[in-house]
This record gives sequence, C-alpha cells and structure tokens, in this order.
Amino acid sequence: MSFIKFVDQNPDAVEKNIQDDILEGNPKQFSWMMYDGHQQAIRSGIWDSTAGKFTAVMDGIVEFCHILQGSATIKTSDGNSYDVAAGDAFVMNAGLETEWTVDNYIKKHFVIVSVDNLPPHDGK
Repeated sequence: MSFIKFVDQNPDAVEKNIQDDILEGNPKQFSWMMYDGHQQAIRSGIWDSTAGKFTAVMDGIVEFCHILQGSATIKTSDGNSYDVAAGDAFVMNAGLETEWTVDNYIKKHFVIVSVDNLPPHDGK
C-alpha cells in the first residue's frame, strides 16, 4: 500500500501526439503521470493543452476531470455542448466522443480507469 502526494512527485512532461485529432490550430498537449497502477488500469496526473480544436474519444476508459486553469468548450457525440472552466469537475464515460475547443489554455487533473474489467455501466 502507498500514499502518493502529487506535490512530492516530479515526473517528466510527455508531449501527446495528437496530429490525427487536430481540427483547427496547432494545439500542444503535455501530461505529467503522477500515478499508474493496477497494470495501468488506473492512471492519474496533470494534462494541459494550448489553444486549438481537437477530438478525443473515451475508448475503453472512463475519465474524471477537474479543471485547474483555463477553460474549454466540449461538444459531445450526443449533441450536447459544455463550457468548463477552473473549478469544474466532470466524468466522461467510455465510448463518448468529444470535440474540445480551447481558446487560450486549459489544465486539468485527471483520473482514468480502464473499463475492461468493470461491470457494465448502469446509466447513472
């Protein structure tokens, strides 16, 4: 068992290759992995992105996000649009297709859980 305090971690920034996901602009995205456990079934860290429009699909994962800085508009495959900003928290369920528009900058804390070994989603 362990207790991992993010402020005590010092991971390297990893640039995410999103070239196939970019719709507009030239956004740059980085992540800092603070926790990666249970054979990568649970991952948590910090992610950021510069301005641009890009897609992201929750392919086999559920992701909890807490926005730390900046803002974005997220359009979802069900036709809804959400404005998120610093202080907002939300969950994106497995299979959700999203389109993010970042006007300036956004930074979030994330927790990603692989759904491979989870029971089926009950809609709640």
